[in-house]
Amino acid sequence: MRSKNRLMNDINVVPYIDVMLVLLVIFMVTAPMMNPGQVDLPQVSKSSTPAPAPLEVIIKKDSTLALRDHAKGDEETQVSREELVSILKSRQALQSEQAVVISADKSVRYEEVINVMDVLQQQHIKKVGLLTQAK
Repeated sequence: MRSKNRLMNDINVVPYIDVMLVLLVIFMVTAPMMNPGQVDLPQVSKSSTPAPAPLEVIIKKDSTLALRDHAKGDEETQVSREELVSILKSRQALQSEQAVVISADKSVRYEEVINVMDVLQQQHIKKVGLLTQAK
């Protein structure tokens, strides 16, 4: 015989399931009726001045430097590090957003490329890239 003072340990979950099903039906009915919010973005005009053609610093097999200005044509001019610095300073004075790309022969030591990048960093050139050739 069981004693009458014993507590009941069972939880009746049927009412909770009923409430959850009612909430599910409410969300299923109201979700398609809601309009998604649209964001009106500000309009800007396109820049009338195109980006200047990049300067290409070429590091050859013998670690000599050449400079190619794609805006003036595809002629390479041999330059020393000092000449490169003076040319870059003058170009930065004219166009502060002038991009510079470095193209090095694949047999050139990595240290030479880093040295050229260091020179560009000292001249506060922000847009520096490495030029590669696709296989």
